[in-house]
Amino acid sequence: MNERKIPKESSISSPLVVTSALSKIDIALIKQYLELCKPKVVLLLLITAVVGMHLASPSWVSIDILLVGTLGIGLAACAAAVVNHIVDEKIDILMLRTQGRPIPQGKIDPYKAILFAVVMATTSMLLLIVFINFLTAVLTLAGLVGYAFIYTMYLKHATPQNIVIGGLSGAIPPLLGWTAVTNSIDREAIVLVMIVFTWTPAHFWALAIDRVEEYRKAKVPMLPVTHGIEFTKSYVIFYTLLLFVVSLIPYFIKMSGLFYFVCAISLGAWFVFYSIKLKFFTQEKTAIQTFFVSIYYLFYLFAALLIDHYINM
Repeated sequence: MNERKIPKESSISSPLVVTSALSKIDIALIKQYLELCKPKVVLLLLITAVVGMHLASPSWVSIDILLVGTLGIGLAACAAAVVNHIVDEKIDILMLRTQGRPIPQGKIDPYKAILFAVVMATTSMLLLIVFINFLTAVLTLAGLVGYAFIYTMYLKHATPQNIVIGGLSGAIPPLLGWTAVTNSIDREAIVLVMIVFTWTPAHFWALAIDRVEEYRKAKVPMLPVTHGIEFTKSYVIFYTLLLFVVSLIPYFIKMSGLFYFVCAISLGAWFVFYSIKLKFFTQEKTAIQTFFVSIYYLFYLFAALLIDHYINM
């Protein structure tokens, strides 16, 4: 009687299975480290930086400045985001929006995250000093310190105006893009910073209104927690109106032309409409809708600046 032999797994298939498993682990880990970098936030900041580079250039931006400058600025922004994750670990556990982040979930050790941030920040400074210019490196470092340490470690827990005072570090990328090309701080670059700086409170407070109970639970003194939702809604209107005015400055100082002017008015009216809706005609999802409108607003506004620049050129 013939016995049926059960085929043994070949010596070749075993390493393949192990390699496949390791690849899956590596990909999962890479995704966790990428999440620490807040890629969506960093991408929006880099868009403003790249537009700053183009606006500072009378023709096309040099490819080495575009690539190396963007990489250097981006690595610094990522390093600041990682520090934010590390410092906010205890807060993130308490908030539904953030409790799934890698550090609160124990997927990445905080000490490894610190090393990750240090490597990115160091690489950023080396790239900017060696291949761009010292001014851009210094300003980038100032932005990193401002967000990762002054805002995250102190201002966020010290005052309901945290996002206003700390917003300067988040508004600096277009200036970094400008100085990467010119090695100088000019009025046009300051106007770009003013636009992002004025945009930040309305953008962030719309989210804070939507997540007010989470911030209250985490004992973070955001404006809707300390002064109430209705008070914050009034401030959102104030800042969107102020932003509407500030966004027109590029046209009046002849930094941009008619195309941008029309876009700025249209986009500003769109953002103001949502801020008024949030205050007087609010519904369940209006706050988070206003938050997303603010993101699209900034993207489209800087896209309009870029298109207008090359139309006029």
